This record gives sequence, structure tokens and C-alpha cells, in this order.
Amino acid sequence: MGFHVSLVGRRDLSGEIYRQVRRAILDRRLRPGDRLPPSRELARTLVVARATVAVAYERLAAEGFVAVRQGAGTFVDEQAMRVRRDEPTHRRAGVLKPRQIWQSIKLPTVFEKPPQFDFRTGLCDASLFPDGEWRRAVTRALRSSATAAGGYEHPAGRRDTRAVIARHIGISRGIEASADDIVITNGTQQALDLLARVLLAPGDAIAVESPGYEPPKRLFSTLGVRVVGVPVDREGLVVEALPRGVRAVYVTPSHQYPLSVTLTLPRRRALLAWAERNNAAIMEDDYDSEFRFGERPLEPLQTLDATGRVVYVGSFSKTMLPTLRLGFLVAPASLRAALHKARFVTDWHSSTLLQMALAHFIDDGAFARHVRRATALYRERHGILNDIIRRDFAEHLELVPSTTGLHVTALARKMSAHEIADVTRRAVERGVAVQVLSSFALNANPPAGLMLGYGGIPTAKIEEGLCLLRACFDE
Repeated sequence: MGFHVSLVGRRDLSGEIYRQVRRAILDRRLRPGDRLPPSRELARTLVVARATVAVAYERLAAEGFVAVRQGAGTFVDEQAMRVRRDEPTHRRAGVLKPRQIWQSIKLPTVFEKPPQFDFRTGLCDASLFPDGEWRRAVTRALRSSATAAGGYEHPAGRRDTRAVIARHIGISRGIEASADDIVITNGTQQALDLLARVLLAPGDAIAVESPGYEPPKRLFSTLGVRVVGVPVDREGLVVEALPRGVRAVYVTPSHQYPLSVTLTLPRRRALLAWAERNNAAIMEDDYDSEFRFGERPLEPLQTLDATGRVVYVGSFSKTMLPTLRLGFLVAPASLRAALHKARFVTDWHSSTLLQMALAHFIDDGAFARHVRRATALYRERHGILNDIIRRDFAEHLELVPSTTGLHVTALARKMSAHEIADVTRRAVERGVAVQVLSSFALNANPPAGLMLGYGGIPTAKIEEGLCLLRACFDE
């Protein structure tokens, strides 16, 4: 492999080659079994005599860092790291410090090893994903002449993929949009980042649901935007509680996170009227809307909007796989140019290969078939969870009615938020992971209750996991 050695300003050239290769081995930049460049090749690259490199290699070999295989080359010795793994490295800690706000942000626990009974939210069942059909879509994308060209794409994404997404949401959600209205993003979070950059300046205020989804609140704060919590009840966001002076509202109307309620039609109309009176934007995160188990879906805010104040945000993370990082937004024409520029200056565009594969996957009907199969299984898990909570937890929890998404919410009847948190800590000791509502609240007196996801837990383990959780209430 190519290997960087700097000899600028050095006097002991052979010794410097030895020290830099040795440090690369100890730091594991060069791993056991890696082949070093031939001495003649490295000497030509460094513009030194071949003997200079040969002396460095001989010293490394004598100390057991490399082994010379006759006719094959010089390789990092398999035993080198075992003998010297405790030798300290000399990386600088650095004197640069991040802004204070980054000290308050925690990475989500989904990166950790999953517990035995995983009721955390935001997870889908990866075993349901149709790997074979997706591989065929990726293969078609790889064979495309557009992929072979290898050029940069428009910041909004490939036009053919945007047209496919527009057709898809037009059929599945009644969204009126064309390819020009779509911007493809790396998930919901990037869509919100672009919108905040385009619509809000440092010091502006945005209203968010409380309790509500945590990452967007953190995102807005890092951009210098003031985040204002607005209460949520059984009908969704309490529009009457929206303060004046707010430039935008972030809302999850289809399946409110974390309370699981749906924003009612009167509230939707009231929110649109409020936005019109206050000259505000609405960021509509259509979270978990694809998986429905009853009742007719309400029209999205974007469809009801007559003045172009709503930006619709969607994602394929729950319906496909979070690892693909595919999302999109639907914006009014007045924001189009600014959003394209914002996308360009952040990371230009999403993977062209994945965009093309997604278009094939949807057009071939594979996406619709996958959602139907997944919905059937999630409906079964949703029913099991609901039945057990109503039967075995009635003394402690009140289930919030929900017919959408990948989690259910249960409010505490008598226990405080602190007592519910104690229950979840005892559950963790038994290998059961659930989430508390209070951790998602911005305001004082957070609601007491639990959220239970069923995307990441096998159907056969739900009852056993809930049995262990129920025992934690009696301790």
C-alpha cells in the first residue's frame, strides 16, 4: 500500500523513515500482515538512496516490527503488536475546545449493544428488509451509464428519483408535489437542518412539541435558534398555547412523538390559520405515517395548506433501513433556490447510487410489497402490546389510543415521573429497555409514563419482556 513518510527538514533520513514506520505500526495505522512498499519504490517516492530505506527496514526487522519474506516483500510482523501493545503513543490531546452547547448533547443509545428485550423507539425490524430485491435495484443502478459517468449531481438530487418520490407520496399520502418540489436528503435530521438554515437566523424562535422528539430540538439550539416548548394533549399540539414572535413550528401530526396521538383535523386547520396570522412556517415531520392499523389517515398539513407555509418532511429510515440515510422534503417554490444552495454548501448531494437504487426499488413495486408485509407483522405486535398493557398494567398505566407507527405510549395513573424512571432502571437490570416520557419534555412538570417500541423486538419475545417489566412495578 502507499505509505506517507515526511523527510522535509530532517537530517537523519534513515532514522526518520524507521521512526515514522515504527510509529505507524504502534498506532495500528499499519496492521499485522500489511505489506510495506518495496525499498526501491519508497526510495524513489522519497527521493533518497535505496540504501537509506534498506537500513531503516533492516532496523525494523531486527526489532521484530517487520518480517522479510523472500520473493514476496516486507510485511508488518504478526507478533509485533502482541509484544508492544502497551507501549504508549504520543498523540496530542489538543487545546481546541468546542462550544459549550455541545457539552449538553448526548449520543443516542441505539449505538449500544441491544438489550435482550428491546422496547426502545425509533427502531425497525431489519430482518424484514427484502435484501434480494434491494440488491437487484443496486445492481441496476451500478450498471447505469449515469453511475459510470461519475459526475456530481444537482443538490436537490436526481430528477428521476425526485419524480418517483413525488408519485409515491402522491399515491400513499395525497401530497401534491412535482419533482421540482422535492429535495432528497440524508434522513429527516438533515432536512430539518436545511430548513432551519434557510428560514431561521440566530436568535429567532421555533416552537416544538413538549414532550417531543429530542434531536431536532438539539439541532435548532446548535444553530443559535431559541427553542420554545408547546404542550401536547390527546388532540395533538395545543395551538392556543403557541406564543407570538415564533418564526416556525416543528410538529409530528400523524403520530406524535412521543405521545402517539394524532393531530385532529380542527387542530390542523387552527395551526394553519395561526401560521397565516403570524407569518410563520410549519415543518411537518410525517413521522411513522406509513404503518397504519386502523382508521383513515387525516390529510397532511401540506395538503390542507393553501398559502405555501408548510414544508413536508419524510424519511425511508423506518420503512426501509436507517443505515441507508434516505429522506426528502417537499417545499414551496419560494424556498426552492435557497434550499438548493443550502444543500450545496453543506454536503452537495446524497449518494447518486442510492438515489438510483431507490427509484428502481419503488418503481418495481418492491417498496410497496415490503411495506405491506411489514405492516402486517407490526400490526400483530401492536395488538399484542396493547392487549397485555390493558390486561396486566391497568393498575399502573393508561394506554394512549394509537393506530399508527412503531411505538405505543402509556401514561402513569398514580406514579410520578421519578417513580417511573426508577421502574425503567430496575427493568434495565433484567434486560428490558423502555423509555420514559419525562425525558422528552422541555417544560416543567413533565408527564409520567412509558414508551414501548415494537420495531426492534421479535414478536415471540414481547410477552416475556412485558412480564419482566410488570414485575418491576411491584418492587
